[in-house]
Amino acid sequence: MELLLYLLLGAGAGVLAGLFGVGGGIIIVPVLVFSFTAQGFDASILTHLAVGTSLATIIFTSINAVLEHQRKGAVRWPIFGWMTLGTLFGAGFGALTATAITGPLLQKIIGVFAITIALQMALELKPQASRGVPGRLGLSAAGTVIGWASAIFGIGGGSLTVPFLSWRSVPMQQAVATSSACGLPIAAASTLSFMLLGWHDPLLPSWSLGFVYLPAMAGIAITSMFFARFGARLAHKLSPRLLKRLFALLLFCVGTSFLV
Repeated sequence: MELLLYLLLGAGAGVLAGLFGVGGGIIIVPVLVFSFTAQGFDASILTHLAVGTSLATIIFTSINAVLEHQRKGAVRWPIFGWMTLGTLFGAGFGALTATAITGPLLQKIIGVFAITIALQMALELKPQASRGVPGRLGLSAAGTVIGWASAIFGIGGGSLTVPFLSWRSVPMQQAVATSSACGLPIAAASTLSFMLLGWHDPLLPSWSLGFVYLPAMAGIAITSMFFARFGARLAHKLSPRLLKRLFALLLFCVGTSFLV
């Protein structure tokens, strides 16, 4: 049942990664928290373990989503390059920030973030395209902030990168595609940081590499790699309005459960 849960979670995360450029982490982290709690993992480390594992799975999800978007010629590589300079630094600092926060408090912070994203998606709150793409320094600064926040929440940064790029007049499909590409260095740098920071923690369960739980990572990665391409294809064919609102409802329920 545990493996089946991880396989289903990976399928859902993969579709979300390709469709919205959100990396799937926004739903992976809560489900892993519930799963790890049911398995009896120590409460002081299970949230950090869920965040680190989520980031590890996003590495696999991002690769396949980016390949599919690149076939459509939608990735803005110059934007990706300069934002990555900032995300690599921000992701490492974000991992340090997350590990300095207690597990229960980190859950509440993630809960507030989930509710915020739910409201944004349900109400379709989007920044108006009012400015052009910033220069190299601006892109790197934005990448630093996005990388820092993404490491704390265990996400690929799409829920932050897509609105930023849309505000900067990047067309939506290109914003989603470029966001998917940016999620790869964020996830890689954050995963390495969570591995190192949790390496000697005596409370970790077996089959863990630092704050990354290998069975969950493997199960989620197997299906997410396939379904990310499926989601990316849908992003170029369908209007995801209803799906966004259903997803927003799910996120709102998850965020509320984390807070109460």
